[in-house]
Amino acid sequence: MIPIRDTAPCNIRPWVTWVIMAICIVVFIAMQVMPHELSYRLIYLYGMVPIRYSDPHWALSFGLPDDHFLSFLTSLFLHGNWWHLAINMIFMWIFADNVEDRMGHGPFLVFYLLCGLCATFLQWYFDPRLAIPVVGASGAIAGVLAAYFFLYPLARVIVWIPLFFLPIVIHIPAVAFLGLWVIIQLHEATTSVIFEGVTVDVAWWAHLGGFITGSILYRLFVRNEPMEEN
Repeated sequence: MIPIRDTAPCNIRPWVTWVIMAICIVVFIAMQVMPHELSYRLIYLYGMVPIRYSDPHWALSFGLPDDHFLSFLTSLFLHGNWWHLAINMIFMWIFADNVEDRMGHGPFLVFYLLCGLCATFLQWYFDPRLAIPVVGASGAIAGVLAAYFFLYPLARVIVWIPLFFLPIVIHIPAVAFLGLWVIIQLHEATTSVIFEGVTVDVAWWAHLGGFITGSILYRLFVRNEPMEEN
């Protein structure tokens, strides 16, 4: 199921959401047009490579300097491929504007970054020997989804079911759509831990970490009075 839009109204221009999306898109395009060797190097420098922080000797031998965990933040603005970027931006476009509406611009930015940092940390905690970069806004967006889950549970999410490319579009309550999303993340994350030898190419624990963080913190950032802009 691919979400197309939601029915919850937004009373502001979500500038922070738009800026975050623009940064992710511009960075990705820039990485595509630069020489492969340079983009490869930057992905390892600014993507979060778990073993870099678990084994300093490995990091030194690989030529990665001590960045004081900066990549836990910068990795949120990098993406591995066009599909990865597109899916994240679709979720950001549909759900983040309403959450920014309820929080306000500044608090939403802080909330988004905190969710992303906690998400990346949980991924490192559960897979500390991983030697490939973890990149993407998914963990931070998962925190946004958690806030939306609690703030707009009865809003409708309009989704496209790509069955033989037929235009099958249905309306699903947000609580059901996002609840199913969480169940899938939990299943995939626990499967990667329980069963050895399972190939994992998605940061499932980052998704869960972001959602858990968002579920806990969103109450601290929601404003009591709605904000309106002309």
